[in-house]
Order: sequence, then C-alpha cells, then structure tokens
Amino acid sequence: MQYRFWRVVTASDVPINSQLGGGLVLIHPNGVVIHPKASIGPNCVILQQVTIVTGVKIGGDVNIGAGAKIIRPVTIGNHSKIGANAVVMCDVPEGATAVGIPARIIER
Repeated sequence: MQYRFWRVVTASDVPINSQLGGGLVLIHPNGVVIHPKASIGPNCVILQQVTIVTGVKIGGDVNIGAGAKIIRPVTIGNHSKIGANAVVMCDVPEGATAVGIPARIIER
C-alpha cells in the first residue's frame, strides 16, 4: 500500500525488490525509473528523470545527472559520473565521466 502511495506522490518507479546499496540519494525522485533487476551500489546520487534498465550494474559513489538514460545492460564503475541527458549504451570505467548522446567517456 505505501509503495503505491509513494509511487504516485513522487511520479517514480523504484520497486520494493530493487537491489539498492545503502546511502542512495534521490535528490528529486520525480520520474526516476529503476528496473528491479538493476543493481545500484552504495552512496550513489540519482537526479530526476533517470531511467535504468534491467541488467545494469552500478558501482558505489556514482553520480547520475538529470535525464540520463542507461538503456543497455552495462557496468558503471565506482566513482563515475554520468552527465545530464546522457544516453549510456557502453560500460563506463571506474572514475570516468560519460556525457552525450550516445554517451562517450571524456575523462578518467
């Protein structure tokens, strides 16, 4: 019952059985969609309108900008950053920053 209430209030879809590490921060949960078979490590920050599909593995301390879409089963390394509105279709190494459509690595 509470899940449905918060799903409507926040306009997001983060299922109860999601694999989330501790310390996850959803600054503005509006429009966030996380597939229950995606795994998110500890201390990540996810902004609004982010979509994460099945099979995605996100490490710890990852920042995901507003509107980013991770649309293939990829691995995002620890301490990485995904820019706003990036469309991630390939792995992002540890400590790297990915931006653009499609996303490309700009720094490590």
